[in-house]
Amino acid sequence: MQRYSGFGLVKHALSHHENWQRQWRNPTPKKQYDVIIVGGGGHGLATAYYLAKNHGIKNVAVLEKGWLGGGNTARNTTIVRSNYLWDEAARLYNHSLDLWKGLSQEINYNVMFSQRGVMNLGHTLQDMRDIQRRVHANRLNGIDSEVITPEQIKEIVPIIDTSRRARYPIMGASWQKSAGVARHDAVAWGYARAADSLGVDLLQNTEVTGFKIRDGQVFGVHTNRGDIEARTVGCVAAGNSGVLAKMAGIRLPLESHPLQALVSEPLKPILDTVVMSNHVHGYISQSDKGDLVIGAGIDGYNGYGQRGSFSTVEHTLQAIVEMFPIFSRVRMNRQWGGIVDTCPDACPILSKTRVKGLYFNCGWGTGGFKATPGSGHVFAASLAKGEMHPIAEPFSIDRFNTGALVDEHGAAGVAH
Repeated sequence: MQRYSGFGLVKHALSHHENWQRQWRNPTPKKQYDVIIVGGGGHGLATAYYLAKNHGIKNVAVLEKGWLGGGNTARNTTIVRSNYLWDEAARLYNHSLDLWKGLSQEINYNVMFSQRGVMNLGHTLQDMRDIQRRVHANRLNGIDSEVITPEQIKEIVPIIDTSRRARYPIMGASWQKSAGVARHDAVAWGYARAADSLGVDLLQNTEVTGFKIRDGQVFGVHTNRGDIEARTVGCVAAGNSGVLAKMAGIRLPLESHPLQALVSEPLKPILDTVVMSNHVHGYISQSDKGDLVIGAGIDGYNGYGQRGSFSTVEHTLQAIVEMFPIFSRVRMNRQWGGIVDTCPDACPILSKTRVKGLYFNCGWGTGGFKATPGSGHVFAASLAKGEMHPIAEPFSIDRFNTGALVDEHGAAGVAH
């Protein structure tokens, strides 16, 4: 360990680090690119990275109307899991989980992926039937998942209330040991730096205001910094995807809702896993800094606000105190909201559109963060080859016409 004298500490404290290398460039937009990615969050940055790394397509621009990773990537609660019910969703999220495991090494940036396990509680006989069904389906798909008893729950999380006097007694839970959490900012910054090092242009404060479409083919985008041309455009704009689609004359089956979260004052380590409950509608984990990270489901109304409503916060904290009476006097530090776009079947859209060269990656609802590496990986392959990756195929826009929906409301019933 390097040691500093008192003088050395003062010297470094006063240093402005003016010669530190920037994490990525701040380039001027070129007139033309091979591929434009609209949206500089985790999914968009991952897509750009895999385009350059796996497919050799480096003349790529990522357009972000704000700052990189400043949307939902910066506003989520970092949970990573893959225990979804249906084969199609399980393949997608498990592909992502496989990539999470080696992501820090892959992009040479510590994303702080911690496989501390995720627990989904059951409070009724119907909850337990649903949990058992999902666990059996998970195991058929090679996903580590098991049903655990209240006694096993108490052993893993000693501070949880598993007594019979609870308003909603805990009857059991599903348990995925390989699931966990990651550092959201580090994911965005790591992918951004890795993509930039491969020649991708990351254009912040560059808002798309329309698409250049002629004879059913996209030729580029209009932005607040001028027109930029490309014959392949991938839109990965989370809660604003419906707005973007409308600019291209496309109506997507999306609803945008605020999704709230909050963190407490820091505590000494007391909770080393993630605990979720669809029934009381809340989930909680503890960050490496010591804050309790808390959330629930989406607000019931549509909107593009990022503040949310007090009633949802109150309901969420009631749920947490129901499960963890020990936290009843912990103070909350801050609260915020993100904008999530939800599909009717609680699964995403990864799809071509009727405009040639225009693709959409959206509708992740409350489950977007956990899918970041997998989403970027399969979307990049789809843009590079002009055909949807086999893992992405079931999530085409066309499923809302054919009726081949992938209904994941059970696995995605509570945020994350």
